[in-house]
Amino acid sequence: MLRLTEIKLPLDHAESALAASILERLGIDEDELVQYTIFRRGIDARQRSAIRYIYTLDAEVVDEQAVVGRAKSLQRVAPAPDTSYRFVAHAPPGYAARPIVIGTGPCGLFAGLLLAQMGFRPLILERGKAVRERTKDTFGLWRKSILNPESNVQFGEGGAGTFSDGKLYSQIKDARFLGRKVLSEFVKAGAPPEIFYVSKPHIGTFRLVGMVENMRNTIHGLGGEIRFGCKVTDVIVEKGNVQGVTLANGDRIAARHVVLAVGHSARDTFEMLHARGVYIEPKPFSIGFRIEHPQSVIDRARYGKFAGSPLLGAADYKLVHHCRNGRSVYSFCMCPGGTVVAAASEPERVVTNGMSQYSRNERNANAGIVVGLTPEDYPGHPLAGIEFQRHWESCAFEAGGRNYCAPAQLVGDFIANRASAALGTVTPSYTPGVRMTNLNTCIPAYAADAIREALPAFEKQIRGFAMNDAVLTGVETRTSSPLRITRNAAYESLNTRGLYPAGEGAGYAGGILSAAVDGIEVAEAIALNITAAISA
Repeated sequence: MLRLTEIKLPLDHAESALAASILERLGIDEDELVQYTIFRRGIDARQRSAIRYIYTLDAEVVDEQAVVGRAKSLQRVAPAPDTSYRFVAHAPPGYAARPIVIGTGPCGLFAGLLLAQMGFRPLILERGKAVRERTKDTFGLWRKSILNPESNVQFGEGGAGTFSDGKLYSQIKDARFLGRKVLSEFVKAGAPPEIFYVSKPHIGTFRLVGMVENMRNTIHGLGGEIRFGCKVTDVIVEKGNVQGVTLANGDRIAARHVVLAVGHSARDTFEMLHARGVYIEPKPFSIGFRIEHPQSVIDRARYGKFAGSPLLGAADYKLVHHCRNGRSVYSFCMCPGGTVVAAASEPERVVTNGMSQYSRNERNANAGIVVGLTPEDYPGHPLAGIEFQRHWESCAFEAGGRNYCAPAQLVGDFIANRASAALGTVTPSYTPGVRMTNLNTCIPAYAADAIREALPAFEKQIRGFAMNDAVLTGVETRTSSPLRITRNAAYESLNTRGLYPAGEGAGYAGGILSAAVDGIEVAEAIALNITAAISA
């Protein structure tokens, strides 16, 4: 198989143009091309008057050796890498001990799935509910202002990624193509096959619900087990070795291998681990707001005359600005054609996040506009970042009227540093609703000043970004975990053998794809650990 890169075609090209491009690039006749697949398709919108698709194609030819022999004279042609996945180990016959996985977000699901596929029959514990019951509880906050602390946007089957844009791309180094393994399992579970090749694949919440259920059924069919409503309140440690876990109902479950995939909002679990002496250190995260514009504004700015084309869909963006005060402001989790959602997991706190459906056809675009923080901003102890988040989430709750409405402000008023009294032409999508105010009370002054400087700078890149009526909604605090449960090269906790911190909550991922890949790597580490111990 040969890989051809940088094949550029117009948006409205015929399907036959792909094969024709391969024949031209390789200098072969039609009968010499056996088949081809699309490995990647991106969009080149640098010239808005001539937006094009850019393809990477894998082609099988009759005489590959002859073509490879000409490779030095062929531009952007090379042997395609092997992206197939191979299991690193399998459970020994009769192996009875079951590893435990805590959490059913992307990391926990893939750790459990891989362990099940390798024959280790994992037990997966989830504090929240199954995904459809959890969805009802989540709507309870959005529609009735009723928060269930154990079943919400953050907790429950599927993790926080279930109520998001379902983005499936990452900047992690992936020499073993584990990301392809993730995508293949998602497609088996019901994701559209196009996620294999579009440059920025996404799924959307409603599709994720069914996929999560299918993955659960697969795990059960392989001998694994998922238990809901099973909150882990303690880890049993003897002489630096994990011996099992204790549940909220008092049950103790023995295990020598425990995957900690609890997500970035399991604050009570972090507090328990810190009290247990598990090594934890603070790490950077960010704070800011959600910003909403009409999607049409973003489409026009990014695509010009092609705005609204069904071939392009809703436009996205990625922005960063380095401020005079030394802070960096950047866009985070941009959701084209999406909504701003209530993402609180603790009573009397307001948290925002963004979400899109697969269609991305809602009227507004939204993104986090956030300021980078470091542990110097929340000094003291490893959990100080949690206290920092809680403080500003409580401030947002107060500013929103103490009923889970979110505080909001027009961009024009925020830049002018005056409170907003009423909405303009942009209708915010956050439910239960918003209360117009001055967002200065919801984040640190240095963060507000940085965002105030960044918005006009972003206007220079995307016309209309600093429009007066665009809406800022507070507060965005859960960009990533504020701590890291540090691990060694074998993926175990530095001072607690058999405990495997993983995913976003442990500080080792940022998004669905990277969390899932981390889950695979942790599962592999456990499998190798077990088989090596038995062989010894």
